[in-house]
Amino acid sequence: MVLKRTVAVTGAFSYSGQYIARAFLKRGWEVITFTRNPGRPHALSGKVKAYPLDFSRPQELQERLKGVDTFVNTYWVRYNYPGSSFEQAVENSRIVIDAAKAAGVRRFVHISVSKPDIKSKLPYFRDKQQVEDLITASGLSYSILRPTIIYADEEVLINNITWLVRHFPVFPIPGDGEYRMQPIYAEDLAELVVKGGEGKSNEILDAAGPEFYSFNELLKLLKKVTGRNTLLIHMPVPVALMLAKLVSFLLGDIMLTKDELTAFMEERIMTGLPALGKSRFSEWAQQHAKTLGTHYVNELKRHHGKGTNI
Repeated sequence: MVLKRTVAVTGAFSYSGQYIARAFLKRGWEVITFTRNPGRPHALSGKVKAYPLDFSRPQELQERLKGVDTFVNTYWVRYNYPGSSFEQAVENSRIVIDAAKAAGVRRFVHISVSKPDIKSKLPYFRDKQQVEDLITASGLSYSILRPTIIYADEEVLINNITWLVRHFPVFPIPGDGEYRMQPIYAEDLAELVVKGGEGKSNEILDAAGPEFYSFNELLKLLKKVTGRNTLLIHMPVPVALMLAKLVSFLLGDIMLTKDELTAFMEERIMTGLPALGKSRFSEWAQQHAKTLGTHYVNELKRHHGKGTNI
């Protein structure tokens, strides 16, 4: 009798984590997860055993990782917020890495970000590189994936951009709008994670889809699939950020940060070819035209219990 291999996935009840968990289940793996809210209802609840993701109890985390073959780390934060900072995210990641090593985990798969840079002024990308450095220095066998922007039904950013296109007569474009992105489908990323988990050689791979879009092109595509005639207006970056703050205030959310816009304009979510993702965003957007952007998804409500979905 061949025993099932076990994979531990942080956040298997969250956005990208659920696609990763499903991909491993499909391959016959046993899946456990570490999550901030293990008791919440989810479609995977009966298939994935959930434990609290409690960084204050590293010994408990280590004990629960004994016998685990592969650890998949999706944990990170989007921006600094009371009780949730990039600095703390690095330290929490260190705790996870140390626990996995002490527990004898064979393989560590980490979801990083495209173009991390220890010299970057953007904490998201700088501190992602710090975590990569911790992994490569740990002695663990690793697969590090660097996704661009991940899209799927539950994705926030593109969904909310589409919501604005649907509900506002004018859409402000910061700068010239020619900065590019290269989105990857969540299922494609999940397949890369499984492949990385099954592998043995240390690797660091860019994870992007086959299509490139300037921000202008993305908005034109979203207008087309939703059938809207939203007027696209270019404006200075400070003015666009001010409007984003105003809309965020009205929605009780943080829609876009200055750092995120800077990352877009520096083309940090664009890697070029060859692309490991095969799915085309244009086809996916057309297939989901009836539902994409019909509701605004509030990030503060999702992660911090504040704000309201519309």
